[in-house]
Amino acid sequence: MAELTGQVALVTGASTGIGRHLVEALAARGMAVAGLARTEDRLRTAMAEVAAATGARTFAVAADVTDRASVEAAVEAVVGELGQIDLLVNNAGVIDALEVPLWEADPDQWWDVVASHIKGGFLLSRAVVPWMVLRNRGRVVNLASGMSVRARPEYSAYSVAKTGLMRMTEALAAALEGSDVRAFDVSPGVVDTAMTRSMAIWQGFEDWTPPEAVSELITAIAAGELDAWSGRLLRAGVDDLDTARAVALGEAARQLRLRPYGEQDPLG
Repeated sequence: MAELTGQVALVTGASTGIGRHLVEALAARGMAVAGLARTEDRLRTAMAEVAAATGARTFAVAADVTDRASVEAAVEAVVGELGQIDLLVNNAGVIDALEVPLWEADPDQWWDVVASHIKGGFLLSRAVVPWMVLRNRGRVVNLASGMSVRARPEYSAYSVAKTGLMRMTEALAAALEGSDVRAFDVSPGVVDTAMTRSMAIWQGFEDWTPPEAVSELITAIAAGELDAWSGRLLRAGVDDLDTARAVALGEAARQLRLRPYGEQDPLG
C-alpha cells in the first residue's frame, strides 16, 4: 500500500460503516483525515479513536451535506485545521426507508434519499474541487453501487441517486481533463455495515465485501496509481488492483451508456 504522508483527506459519512473504515485506513497510510457527518458526538468519538489507533491527525466536523452553508463552513474549517484537501470521498447518503415500489414511497423521504447522494456530492465537490484545480492536484471519489447500473424496484430512490452520482462523476472527470485533478466511482460491493444489515434484500447474506478491499482501491486512487480510471467505475472485491493498474481501457469502458438494440439502431 502506498504511503500518503502529507496529504489531507475529507471523508463524508465518516462516523460509521464504510466511512469509518476508510478514515482509519487512510490515516494508517499517513494522511491527515477530516471526517464529516451529521451526528457530532458519534463523529468526534470515531475520529478520536482513529487518531489514537494510528497516531494520525484527525478532525471532526459536523455538517448536513445537503445544506450549502453547512458544507461550505465545514470545508473552510477543514482547510483551516488540516490544510488544502487532496482527496475528497463522497460517501454520505441514506437509503429508502421502506422496500416498496415507487408509487408507494413517501415523496419527501424518497427525495431526501436522492438529495443526500446527489446534492451532497455536488455541494462537496463544488466547495473542494476549485481549490484542487488551482493547485493542479487532487482526487475525488464518489461511492457508487451495484444499483448505479442495475436498478432495484424496491430501492428506486437509492437506485436513481447512485446512477445520478455516477453520471456526475463522468461529467466532472471530463471537465477536469488536462489537469492533475481526477474523479472516480468506487462501488464498495456489499460491506457488512449497520445499513446493509437493515436492508431486507441482504437478510441471510454472508458473502460480504471486506472493507479493506474498498480502502485498497481508494488508497491507490489517492496515490495516483489508477488515473486512467478517471470518470469510470471500479468495484471493490472484484477488481484486482494489479490488473486495474495495467489494463488498457477502451472507449466508454465502465461508463453508463445505452445498449443498442442491434446494428441498425440509429443510437448505437
